[in-house]
Amino acid sequence: MANTASARKRIRQTEVRTARNAARKSRMRTFIKKVEVAIASGDREQAALALRAAQPEMQRASTKGVVHANTVSRKISRLSARIKAIAIT
Repeated sequence: MANTASARKRIRQTEVRTARNAARKSRMRTFIKKVEVAIASGDREQAALALRAAQPEMQRASTKGVVHANTVSRKISRLSARIKAIAIT
């Protein structure tokens, strides 16, 4: 257990940051799932709109250090490739 005031403060800060990071990661995953659903439905325009909404959220997560920048780049790249592969109807 923490014995000093500074150590107790660090514990409080860690709890707050952990909760904030978990919320950011969860929000990012939710946006990605919306893109996945749009891709599965086969609607290219809807999928593109969903990806456009998800990109800033994903970039924000990497900027804040929740996920690695390369991870976000890879995910965006793969999602956009899957959207491009959808036949235009």
